[in-house]
Order: sequence, then structure tokens, then C-alpha cells
Amino acid sequence: RNTALGIWQEPSSLVGFHFVCPNGQVRLHPVCYECETDGACMASTYYIQGKEQHVRICISREKLVPPGQPFYCLSAEGLLNTHCCYVDYCNSIDLEVPVPIKGGGWLGSGSSWGPVELVAVIAGPVFLLCVLLMVAVFLFQHHQRAYSHRQRLEVEDPSCDHLYLAKGKTLQDLIYDMSTSGSGSGLPLFVQRTVARTIVLQEIIGKGRFGEVWRGKWRGGDVAVKIFSSREERSWFREAEIYQTIMLRHENILGFIAADNKDNGTWTQLWLVSDYHEHGSLFDYLNRYSVTIEGMIKLALSAASGLAHLHMEILGTQGKPGIAHRDLKSKNILVKRNGMCAIADLGLAVRHESITDTIDIAPNQRVGTKRYMAPEVLDETINMKHFDSFKCADIYALGLVYWEIARRCNTGGIHEEYQLPYYDLVPSDPSIEEMRKVVCDQKLRPNVPNWWQSYESLRVMGKIMRECWYANGAARLTALRIKKTLSQLGVEEDVKM
Repeated sequence: RNTALGIWQEPSSLVGFHFVCPNGQVRLHPVCYECETDGACMASTYYIQGKEQHVRICISREKLVPPGQPFYCLSAEGLLNTHCCYVDYCNSIDLEVPVPIKGGGWLGSGSSWGPVELVAVIAGPVFLLCVLLMVAVFLFQHHQRAYSHRQRLEVEDPSCDHLYLAKGKTLQDLIYDMSTSGSGSGLPLFVQRTVARTIVLQEIIGKGRFGEVWRGKWRGGDVAVKIFSSREERSWFREAEIYQTIMLRHENILGFIAADNKDNGTWTQLWLVSDYHEHGSLFDYLNRYSVTIEGMIKLALSAASGLAHLHMEILGTQGKPGIAHRDLKSKNILVKRNGMCAIADLGLAVRHESITDTIDIAPNQRVGTKRYMAPEVLDETINMKHFDSFKCADIYALGLVYWEIARRCNTGGIHEEYQLPYYDLVPSDPSIEEMRKVVCDQKLRPNVPNWWQSYESLRVMGKIMRECWYANGAARLTALRIKKTLSQLGVEEDVKM
């Protein structure tokens, strides 16, 4: 038989409490005693009405049911802590008291997780795994696109194998080679890579939505390096592809030299190398300088010549598809040292394949700069399946550029300050809705001053502008017609081109 401690005890005030002894007697005071049993010694601790209670008793064998896990020896988590044992005085231990804690749990009764904790523990790792999988898929697709683009760019023209980058070749020699190689589509790809990787960047000369433009040095000559961010890989590839269109090279289109992707180990830089023009864009030039009548005609005629060549389709095995710019504006036209224009930034351009009568174009109808968008682009009535629609939109934008140039023409000591088109009708960064209201609903156009009628050159420029701004795109002038009109004006004004 085992001997155990038998006690019902409360450590705080005992007045008014009754104490039950193992033999069933009820007493008013706690009694400490010993008991003997053929079963188990038991100690238990619990809270009742916020007070800590302790029990130590003997349990007979007949009450130890079921065998192995008797009911009397079970604990209740958060309520009761019970211990049964089978040797003398083994129930003299002090059990840990289950203390209620904030949130409904109990201290000392074993930790328990609620539904929120369980959801967090299960959902957390699953969410992290999903994020890692998405990142892995994105990186894989990005590298696949980069690889496929590089593969396409690295298909070299075998007819150009005789061209190599001799040590003494200058930039002018390369440009001459481009003009006489027969392809008319630029340097062989291995030469482009060699040029791009031996350029030393000098200074940053511009920034745009695509990235940055730097002035660089190559064998003593200046070049412009347009560096695209890795997010703009599609724009970089598209612009390089357009610039390398057969027979595109023209004195009034920015001279393309090379395209290359340079991996510095951390990220990939996407380079587009072109001719460098120290005057910068037409926008910068007109902000700094006024122009003479001769200067105005040279700028306007050269811009029309470049756009006419861009729009023109040349048939034959060495032919050229028609190309529409889709983002023509003064910031995308460069001014050369001789005072003539060179059209640049062909990243949004589209080509027309006349054999299949298809246009390689993204499905977005509203592309370009809002201020220069034609009425049919603003109200989305442009016919995307008809290539001439895109050429007509370019002509509308050219008319706005001519207005910018003509305002800065110094005639008899009079010239106006530089302003953007519609400067007096819309905010500095207008929305499409604001432009649509002015251009389509109110049918307003930039103001052509009456005093321009006093000067033949300004009168002709004003007439050209109005015929570029018709609401009906099909009624507008063509680039070739504008070129012929300005060529005749140049002869009359004795302009030396």
C-alpha cells in the first residue's frame, strides 16, 4: 500500500470556505493528513473564481478507470493540472499553476495556437513559395527574350564579310562603308559590337522615358549613345530594328552606327550609338536661338525631306518599306551643324509591307506625345489597317513643328519667344481629354499671326501649316508635296542648302 499526503488547502484568506476531506467529511478549516491507498497518490492544482486551489488525495484502485489513463488523473488544458503517482509521498510536488493570459490562453498549461496563428503558419510559407516561383518564371522569360533578341540581332549579312574594322578606320570611313556596302542597312553586326565596346562615355546630354543619352568618344570622333534601361528592352530592339531597315540611311534622318547589349555582371545596358549633333534637339535650338528666313527654310525643308524619305516606299530587291514615325515633335528632331534637321527617335515607328499589305504595329491606338496627336488619334477614329492614316498623323505633327520654327523667325528685327503648340490653350502636361476637347471638339489650332502675310516666306509657311492641320487626314499635304513647295521657296529666297 502507498502512503500519500491528503490536503485541501488555500494559501489566501480561508474565512467562509468549506474543505472536503478524502473520507467525505466537510470541515471549516484546512486539514493536513496522511492517507493510504491500494491505488494512486494524486496532486492537482487549478483556479476557481480567480483563486488558486490545491488538492492532494489518495485514489483507490477501483476508481482508477479506465486502466492506463484514469479519469481522475486527467488534466484539463487551461483549467486543471493533475498528477498521479504510485510510490510513498510522491504527490508532495508543487504543480505549475495554469495562469490565464491575454488572448484566452493559459500560462503553464502548454501553448495553444488559435485559428489566426494556424492560418499564418500555413499560409506564410505557401505565399513565400508562390512569390519565389513567380520571380523565377519572370527571370526565365526575361532571359529567354534577351537571348532571342540577341540571336536575331546577331544574324550577320554574309555580303558584308569584306568589311572589317581596320585599325586606322575612322567614323567617317565607317559611314562611307555603310553607304557603299550595297545593303544600305548599316554596319555588319560584328563591327557594331566592336565599335560599341570601345566607346568611352564623356558626359550625359539628355534623359527621357527610355533612359539616358551620353556623348561618347570613338577614335577621336564624337558619337551619341542612347542607353536604354533593361525595362525598355523591347523599345531598344524595335528602334535598332527600324534604323537597320534597308535603304533607310538619309542625310535628314539621324545616322545610326551601332546597337549592342553590354552586361556588366549586375544588369544589362542596351546601347544605341548614332551620330552626335552638338546643337541637340530642335526644341533646345529654338529655345536658345532665333532663326533667319534662310535658317527657317533650311530647317523646314530638311525636316520635310527626312519625313518624305521615311514615308517613301522603294520597290525592288534592295527596296525600302514605307515607315511612319508616330512621335514626331521638336524634341525628336536634331539640328546638325549645317543648320539642317535630322529626324530621330524611331522607337515607335511602324513599317508597311506592301507585298502582304500588313503593318507591324502594337495594338495600342494612342501612341506618341499628347500635344502633337492628330485629331483622329485623339478621338480614336484613325484607321489602324490603312498605312496612309499613320502618314497623315505625321503630317499634322510636322505642321505643329513648323509653327514652332516660324515663331522664332527674325524678320525686320521682330521675332516671338519660343512656345510649344497650344501653349495658350492647354496645361504644360495636358491629358488626352484636354487635347481632344481643344483639337476635336472646339477645332482650334495654333494662332498664325496676320503680320506673317507681309513676308512671302512666312506667308507660305502659314499656308503649309493650315494644310497640315485639316481635321480630315486625307485632305492634308503629303511630305513630298511640302518638300517641293519649300524647295521652290528656297530657290526664290536664294537659300543655299
